Amino acid sequence: MTGFRRTVKAVMVSLLALVFCTASFAATVSSRKYSRTSKQKIAENASAQKRINRARHNRSVARTGTAQRTTAASGNVARVSQRRYAERFHTSSFAANQGLGDVTGGEDPVVRAAAMEALGKMNGTVVVIDPESGRILAMVNQKLALSQGAEPCSTIKVAVALAALSENVVTKDTLVKLGPAGQTNMTNALAHSNNAYFEALGRRLGFEKVSRYAHQFGLGELAGWNISGEHLGVFPSTELPQKLGGVGRMCSFGESISMTPLQLGALISAIANGGTLYYLQHPVTPEDVANFQPREKRYLNIASLIPEVSPGMAGAVQYGTARSVHASFTEAQILGKTGTCSAAGTRFGWFASYANTQFGRVVAVFFLEGGRPTFGPKAAELAGKFYRNLYDHNYFAAVAPVRNAGYATGPVR
Repeated sequence: MTGFRRTVKAVMVSLLALVFCTASFAATVSSRKYSRTSKQKIAENASAQKRINRARHNRSVARTGTAQRTTAASGNVARVSQRRYAERFHTSSFAANQGLGDVTGGEDPVVRAAAMEALGKMNGTVVVIDPESGRILAMVNQKLALSQGAEPCSTIKVAVALAALSENVVTKDTLVKLGPAGQTNMTNALAHSNNAYFEALGRRLGFEKVSRYAHQFGLGELAGWNISGEHLGVFPSTELPQKLGGVGRMCSFGESISMTPLQLGALISAIANGGTLYYLQHPVTPEDVANFQPREKRYLNIASLIPEVSPGMAGAVQYGTARSVHASFTEAQILGKTGTCSAAGTRFGWFASYANTQFGRVVAVFFLEGGRPTFGPKAAELAGKFYRNLYDHNYFAAVAPVRNAGYATGPVR
């Protein structure tokens, strides 16, 4: 009997040992499994689990935000921290001797002096045009003015507005829905430079029509008549890839387009004079001025559309992106459009405008290059100083009676 008990006891000990080993092995396997795929099982209590979930969420948000900023950034963006990026510029906003080397023998000395003083030390160019003839009255920093040009930024919106009106896509009062951003009309969109609005117009027009009207308005061709050193600019033959924004981006920022100050000045002059697109001419001697005759490139059928775009261009100066004009000048109506964008480490600032006075009109294009101090409203501010200078020298009243003296009665074709 004693032997039987010993045998039973030994068997029970063996069974207990086997159960203990099996449980230990199972616990080990279970622990490894959860540690790799089910981390939520490790939390000791509800509070600890909440802290783990919160930390995991914060890490996910940080990674997502960093990825989004990296995707949206261009090649000239440097990482500052995990949550902050800054655009890095390589071009100075300031320069000296802007007019060095300019040919000025046929320019209006009052206009040139006013433009030089307004531009000051800012790195840029000023082109001033008589819209009734296409004569360039002054061209400061001619090397830059005649160069290949740059992305037109939001100044392209003027051409897009005229194209959309020509195609009856909208009127100036048509409200265009912009998704979560609400809706707006052309006047407010021009005044405040609403990108979503003009992207919508671009998509409705399509690339073919946008391209046709852009060439009609003078983009992609020489604006001047026998102006030595003038470059052509670029209007692409194909639409911007959709992943880069497509035709919408072309119509809001002028992406993939290179426009010259002369091309923009010629278009604004056509708006100021009622639709005649003149070849721009730059007299280089007093004799050239005495024998000057306008040369018409073509007539744009936009006379009925000008009242549709004018309120937006006037609104830009009165209450929109170009209101910095009024820091210096309020005596006459100024209509214009700003533009700000950057590429390859250089920021561009545009302001194209015309003064609508009782004595006549004059077109001025300010184009700036540089870094952070360079942007469209700064160009508008300089334009305000320019118009102030002209006004203080009684320019409009002084030239009005003789402005067309010596001009041919009709255009030279």
